Amino acid sequence: MKNSYLILLGIFISCWVINAQEIKELPLFNGENLDGWVQHGEEKWYVENGELICESGPKAAYGYLSTEEFYDDFELTLEFKQEANGNSGVFFRSTFEGPKVSGWQVEVAPPGKDTGGIYESYGRGWLIKPEADLDKYLKMGDWNEMKIRVLGDFVTTWLNGQIMVQIKDDKIGQGKGAIALQIHDGGGIKVKWRNIRIKPNPELPAE
Repeated sequence: MKNSYLILLGIFISCWVINAQEIKELPLFNGENLDGWVQHGEEKWYVENGELICESGPKAAYGYLSTEEFYDDFELTLEFKQEANGNSGVFFRSTFEGPKVSGWQVEVAPPGKDTGGIYESYGRGWLIKPEADLDKYLKMGDWNEMKIRVLGDFVTTWLNGQIMVQIKDDKIGQGKGAIALQIHDGGGIKVKWRNIRIKPNPELPAE
């Protein structure tokens, strides 16, 4: 009887540990190198002073840095700082064929360019843009915190604590793929990233 009790207790503890691990926030960027990430395209991605930096290369083309792992439901938090032209973005549930990406992007861009909005790459284009007056929450040339919550077919984005957009979309709900950072084409772009953290399978209500 005692042994049966201990076995059941062990099973309970194991299940509790697994559940706790599922909702624990984890770092996606180790601050030292690009382990765990895959580069697509020929633009520059490197680590300096604990920051992940993307910069236009000689071809001034699109470039991406994606996670090796796929993430379906998650809450992602990161900080970004735009230097020069900061046209970039954060992709989710995305797949790649060379430098071509299929999926959804949360926009990161200079003032007036809809940071926090959601764009479908090689698909329907813009799905939703923030209200124009929310652009005041973007701090160009300084560090900004972005949060992205993806639960099934519902997505919420925040910029510096302010909800930017919310959308419910069947196609997003069917998507699967990686998280990725983008550098836009055109040249002259430089964006810094840090404190990239993810909470897989968050047990949080959609807001």
